[in-house]
Amino acid sequence: MRIVRALLILILVHGSLVWAQEKPAARVGVSKLSFQEVAPSQPFIGTLYYERISHVSSEVSGLVKKIRVGTGDRVEKGMPMVSLDTEILDKEIDLQENRIEQADLEILHLKKNFQRMDSLYETGGATEKDFDDAGFLLKEALLKKQSAQTMLKKLMIQKRKSVIKAPFDGIVLEKNVDTGDWVLQGKALVSIGSVNDLFVKLPVAETLLQFISMGQTLPVTINAYARELEGVVENLAPEADAKTKNIFIKIRIPMQDKVAENMSATVQIPTGIRQNLALIPRDALVNVKGKNMVYTIRDEKAAILPVNIVAFLGDRIGADDAHFKEGMPMIVDGNERVQPGQPVAVTGEK
Repeated sequence: MRIVRALLILILVHGSLVWAQEKPAARVGVSKLSFQEVAPSQPFIGTLYYERISHVSSEVSGLVKKIRVGTGDRVEKGMPMVSLDTEILDKEIDLQENRIEQADLEILHLKKNFQRMDSLYETGGATEKDFDDAGFLLKEALLKKQSAQTMLKKLMIQKRKSVIKAPFDGIVLEKNVDTGDWVLQGKALVSIGSVNDLFVKLPVAETLLQFISMGQTLPVTINAYARELEGVVENLAPEADAKTKNIFIKIRIPMQDKVAENMSATVQIPTGIRQNLALIPRDALVNVKGKNMVYTIRDEKAAILPVNIVAFLGDRIGADDAHFKEGMPMIVDGNERVQPGQPVAVTGEK
């Protein structure tokens, strides 16, 4: 019995070893490799800034009644941000409106009197002085009404300006006032950066300018969120740094949420002439001991290859390794589970 039991155990152990050595085929998705003429690039770190900043001030003096925004808030053009108290102003407006109504009544009375004097003067029933006096009183009443109307317009403008509004779509960078503060005319209350004028500014060596052109589109990453987008080279500084010879270039980027001035951004800057590179999906990259690798398929088994990245192209990278060939399958789905030499079964192609 002991011999039989030992044989059974030996068979089971041998079977387990064989099973362990023959791993099942991994189900993977692939993408076919292609080549394209692209320029090599390197990452450069720059900072975000708003080129258009408005320090919004008050055109009138007054007591701050309400603050509608805070630092970091998004505002739209014409949106009320700060409201001044207008209680006394409202009373003055009511007073001027009453004066205009009184002037209308007085003008109505003096018009009738002037018409009566005009008729009497024509028939000799009134003197020339009586006629002139009636006309003078009517003109004086009309001027009083005009003066009251002008004052009312001025008060209405003052009331309108008691609500300080956003001059453009932007982000509140700084708030210098609180409810209950007394503000003077010209005091800066809120600083706003235009969301439509957001740039990345970064220094590059003067030798790289030959590979950069105005209007060129470059990959940009907002480092804080690993947010990838595209920027457009818009301008460069007119003066190079005297010591480093670096030149600052400006790259316009689309409007972004939750970003602040001086946050960092990485820009892929061209560093050489265009060359024929293998375009590899970023999903195909795997990290092995700190090195970039990819899996391809040979004889229905996974084969691992090193990758020398020379360009970043959005969701793809450019590599110049000689072992890459047109149409070579790159494992992009399931590559985190396979091992070199493991059988694979392709389930789809992207």
